[in-house]
Amino acid sequence: MRLVSKFLRYWLPILIWLVMIFVGSTDLMSAEHTSRIIGPILRWLHPGISPARIEQVQFVIRKTAHVSEYAVLSLLIFRALANTTRQAQLVGAAFTTLVISAAVAASDEFHQSFVPSRTSSVRDVMIDITGAIFGMTIYWSFAHKRRVPAKA
Repeated sequence: MRLVSKFLRYWLPILIWLVMIFVGSTDLMSAEHTSRIIGPILRWLHPGISPARIEQVQFVIRKTAHVSEYAVLSLLIFRALANTTRQAQLVGAAFTTLVISAAVAASDEFHQSFVPSRTSSVRDVMIDITGAIFGMTIYWSFAHKRRVPAKA
């Protein structure tokens, strides 16, 4: 029963997040579809905004989404590894997390190469890896504080 509890607590969120990343790689979250949401919001907030500025803001939002989704993924993976494996040191969990996150990022971009409305990019893989490092840094800072005994 303990194994099921650990799976539900630590590994199921990763699987759910991976499905969300996969769905985000489909036509549903292509630039064409997200621009239908972002553009009108920007025009409502700033009626005189130029089409070029809208395109720039959309680009920044889309790349920020890459960083965010992989920060969450790596945070979830790091958390699961640190709490369910015998890797006593966080360094081992961090390395494994980075490798898994990079593999997911590369496979995600490979998947996008088959979606007509999407493009695959090595730059996006690097952005995803940056997000993964950011997520691991966040987890590491909190995990390290919990593991270091407080000075009296």
